[in-house]
Amino acid sequence: MSQTATLILASGSSYRRQLLERLGIPFEVQAADIDESRKPGEPARELALRLAREKAAAIAAKNPDAWVIGSDQTLALGEDILGKPGNHENAVAQLQRLSGQKVRFYTSLCLIIPGGSPQLELTEIAVSFRQLSDQEIENYLQQEPAYDCAGSCKAEGLGITLVESISSDDPTALIGLPLIQLRRLLAQAGLALP
Repeated sequence: MSQTATLILASGSSYRRQLLERLGIPFEVQAADIDESRKPGEPARELALRLAREKAAAIAAKNPDAWVIGSDQTLALGEDILGKPGNHENAVAQLQRLSGQKVRFYTSLCLIIPGGSPQLELTEIAVSFRQLSDQEIENYLQQEPAYDCAGSCKAEGLGITLVESISSDDPTALIGLPLIQLRRLLAQAGLALP
């Protein structure tokens, strides 16, 4: 990455911004305005990859000399994909469905550099939720209203009390940006960290 090149995070997520700040490199944030709707029958992992690629491509098209990072996350409960609940009622319903279940989060990453093709990574996170009573769900949401988190569970906060186990090659992937994979992609493109 040249001294004059700009690194852009193609996301409006405060969680992704906070994670990228950990790497100690300057970057800008530009939210990509894309249609994030699921295509009929599209699996959760494919949806996550497509959205990361489309976010990065949309911002790269506006900033052809920049390095652009796109990311997305999906939550699969069987064939169903659970998104951000948006409000208390939906969050309660999601956590009731997740109680006692094993689910998969898929966090995708796309890096586009000038003159290069999109580089994609996907991290799978297996999460086992413990059996949750309605009172535990209510207590949790009163203390941490995770309405902007897929599955209504903010594992980097109090949400960690809702799970039995988390299995992943990259713990930051569950929060929304897989930094281990990102470091690898940046290094392959010529930006070594630290």
